[in-house]
Amino acid sequence: MRDGADMNVRIACEVGAMLGEGPIWDGQRGCLWFVDIKGHALHRFEPLGALESFRAPEEPGWVLPMTDGALLVGAREGVHLFDGATFELLHPVEHEQPGNRLNDAAVHPDGSVWLGTMDNAEEAPTGAYYRLHGGDLEQLSPEPMVITNGPAFSPDGGTVYLVDTLERAILAAQVGPDGRPGEARVFARLPEGMGYPDGPVVDSEGTVWVGLFGGWGVGRFSPDGAWLGRIEFPVANVTKIAFGGPDLKTVYATTARKGLSDAELARQSGAGDLFMFEVEVAGQEQVHPRPSPPTP
Repeated sequence: MRDGADMNVRIACEVGAMLGEGPIWDGQRGCLWFVDIKGHALHRFEPLGALESFRAPEEPGWVLPMTDGALLVGAREGVHLFDGATFELLHPVEHEQPGNRLNDAAVHPDGSVWLGTMDNAEEAPTGAYYRLHGGDLEQLSPEPMVITNGPAFSPDGGTVYLVDTLERAILAAQVGPDGRPGEARVFARLPEGMGYPDGPVVDSEGTVWVGLFGGWGVGRFSPDGAWLGRIEFPVANVTKIAFGGPDLKTVYATTARKGLSDAELARQSGAGDLFMFEVEVAGQEQVHPRPSPPTP
């Protein structure tokens, strides 16, 4: 694939997010949702340029659109339901780990929600992955991490990709018939000079895309783990992408101002904004979470 200089990477919307994250295309409504974790905000972006923002509880890590018009939002306390006006806590997560927060999530083809947690101070290996299915929240392997990102799923749902950000590694595991992952293996490690792997996404041909925090772009890996190169950005901290538009060939990317000095921010005027570019291979159709009852 062509590099960023040829792909017309450009600002879709000026946001100035401290930690923009979790972009996801809502095909039912024709819009993009994303969050600013440190800004405690949930954003809805219309392709014609309109941005609507909502104050979110604590630190929202991700958002997932549901078929009934509501949203699932992962914030520090756990999984919330947002009806457009209020946030309701449905499933508390890790109350025994008050220093942790929810960080990223994805929906498996079976409708289950897979989510990860992390140490908010980015120091202790207290982060874990969970699967929310039918109202049950189950902790998954692998071993605890400081910062989890993902998961993301192969087009057939048979492989899950999990990111260990501080180890600069992407793990992969087979998803069994029971919907649970097998033993994780190292799928790929970032080449030197590419920053840290952030949120992963898989396109319709199985290519794994990952935001490069401190790496000035988006990295790509083939289904067998080979490095395919980087889409270059004019800002250092690219957090995650989403495939959107009617044909799922418009890529949106969230970015962050977090960790940048005043001098770096002066040189990166678009840091924290929402970017976009077009691709030839479409993303995957978004799977909606299956409604599940709240934890009693």
